[in-house]
Amino acid sequence: MVKGRQATYRLWVETEIHTERESLPGNIRQRIKRALDDLGKDPCPTASKILDTSDLKLPHGIEIRRLRMENWRILYAVHEDEGWVWALGIYRRPPYAYENLEKLISKLQ
Repeated sequence: MVKGRQATYRLWVETEIHTERESLPGNIRQRIKRALDDLGKDPCPTASKILDTSDLKLPHGIEIRRLRMENWRILYAVHEDEGWVWALGIYRRPPYAYENLEKLISKLQ
């Protein structure tokens, strides 16, 4: 979906992410903070991956991605045409298996 890149993107971060981040180990907490800040400049870094949402009802133009940081995943949505990134959650994997993806996507509608 990525076309011409914008200079910056509006970045929204779910409240739960701030709470979750506080409970993380210090080195991971700082890396995740930096990664979230960087998503406003580049929402599709090389370490990110598009999630398969073909079986979910997703609003037009939105792409769901994950950014892996060791055993942690940042899940977020990107709308290139509207120029925004929405950080949806931080999860430890394993055991996290994207089982709440449909619920997270419902926040976007």
